[in-house]
Amino acid sequence: TVTTMVAGRGYFVNNTSAAGIVKLPASASAGDTIAIKDYAGNFGTNNLTIQRNSHKIQGNASDNQISTNKASLVLVYIDATKGWLYTNESNVGDLGPTYVAATGGTIATSGDFKIHTFTGDANFVVSSGGNALGSNSVSYLVIAGGGGGTNQGGGGGAGGFREGKHPSTPYTSSPLVAPTGLPVSAQTYPITVGGGGAGAASPNSYAASAGSNSVFSTITSAGGGKGGCKSSGPDTHHQGGSGGGGAGTYAPVSTPAARKAGGLGNQPPVSPSQGNNGGNGDGPQPSYVAASGGGGGAGGAGSNAGPATQAGAGGAGASTEISGSAVVRASGGGGAANKSDGTGGPAHPGGGGGTAGTNGGGGSASNASSNTGGGGGGLGNDPGSGGTGGSGVVIIRYKYQN
Repeated sequence: TVTTMVAGRGYFVNNTSAAGIVKLPASASAGDTIAIKDYAGNFGTNNLTIQRNSHKIQGNASDNQISTNKASLVLVYIDATKGWLYTNESNVGDLGPTYVAATGGTIATSGDFKIHTFTGDANFVVSSGGNALGSNSVSYLVIAGGGGGTNQGGGGGAGGFREGKHPSTPYTSSPLVAPTGLPVSAQTYPITVGGGGAGAASPNSYAASAGSNSVFSTITSAGGGKGGCKSSGPDTHHQGGSGGGGAGTYAPVSTPAARKAGGLGNQPPVSPSQGNNGGNGDGPQPSYVAASGGGGGAGGAGSNAGPATQAGAGGAGASTEISGSAVVRASGGGGAANKSDGTGGPAHPGGGGGTAGTNGGGGSASNASSNTGGGGGGLGNDPGSGGTGGSGVVIIRYKYQN
């Protein structure tokens, strides 16, 4: 309940069972006084909110929150400019709204919000954790490095995509967003921005690298899985934030079971999901074209290689406006086809495109864009290199003024 206070009275407020709310009088005259005392000494646990009821408090048009145990205070109404002023404060600090204040990364502003962008390892240094009347949580986007594309194999999977949005932050988020931000306090938060995985380089090297994790506070996004390779041995380490595309096989046409599956996405599992599976590879056609699957993306799974020598496209990325404008990130890399009569998997924004072979080789698959977490494209055949995955990014947004 809300207690509307009366001038000339004192109030012992007992917040033992829950946070309390009191309201200043609707009308006030110069010299009116009201006293408040923390009856049970627990305002620090169950805060007291003083609603201004159309008048200013300390010259500000905002309610006040008292969060100090054993607080005692007296308010006196002065005039319309300052409204109610505290003339006696005991065990009370800053009574008005306070906001998150921090340094680190590249800082931009959008209205009443600050945006910190980290493109490499650094620190997010919070000097004020704010309070509930101002701001005390941040929205975040944490994207890991994308996986590398493989020589004669699959496209790299996108780095894990994890976004959280505080309900009071006005921007259009991705469909993958968690409905809450992260509370912060005055301390240093180390930021880790994952690098993109290397593409497999020739000659006769099919081992690409997975992307690296990105970390902010309790949020870890997993690096994207590497593109699957054509070798007859185990095809491992291509699961991750999003999975790498499965390689086409060089087994006989009569043994389609040898085709390799794409890597699993959302590994380790989190909710909302941080990514999707890679597409499956296809066995050789009569012309011995082995097509590979596309890497998974934040917005969709990588496409399977088609029976008509078409390598799989990388999975779609996800778009968010947390940085101030809509940007698509974490797209999967396109798979490769090993012969020139095959077709490389196309790329989505940020991700690398796959290639077809040249019956003699040469060139390199396309790399993913930096700081997008995109997967690298698969290379058609030797000599050359698979595409490198894109490095990740960490973006933090919060309200810093009213």
